[in-house]
Amino acid sequence: MLSTLSSPAVSVPAPAPADRTYAFQLPEALTRGAIVVDIRTQAQRQDEGTLPGALAIEPTVLAQRVDPNGNVRLALAVSHDVEWILVSSEGDSSTRAAVSLRQRGLHRVTAVVGGYQAIKAAGMVGSLVATAHCAREVATVTAH
Repeated sequence: MLSTLSSPAVSVPAPAPADRTYAFQLPEALTRGAIVVDIRTQAQRQDEGTLPGALAIEPTVLAQRVDPNGNVRLALAVSHDVEWILVSSEGDSSTRAAVSLRQRGLHRVTAVVGGYQAIKAAGMVGSLVATAHCAREVATVTAH
C-alpha cells in the first residue's frame, strides 16, 4: 500500500522584533545620547498624558522625520546610527515601527517594552526632560 506523502505546513516567520528597551533602561540610554520619540497620536497623548522631553512625532510621518535620507528629516537625524527609542501607548505600535525603521537601515532604533504605560507605571514620565537635545532646545528657545 502506498502512503500519501504530505508536505509539512510551511510557515512564514514574523519579522524579528527590534531590540527592546525597558523603562528602567531609559536613564542609561539618555546618558548615551539616545533620542526618545513618542509616536502616539495627539489624541492618545491628550487622553493618556504627555511625555515631557520626548519628541512627539505622529506615526504616519515617523520614517520621513528620523531617516537621514528623508525629505523632511529632523536635524537630529544625522545618520543611520542615531539611537532612537520609540514609545507608543503599550509598546505594540512602537515595536512594529522599530522593525520597519530597522529594515530601512536605522540600526539603533528600539521600542520601549510596555510603552508609555510602562514608563508611567515606573514613575519615570518626567525623567526625560534632562536629555541633551531637550536642554539644548530649551536653551535655544529661551535665548530668543
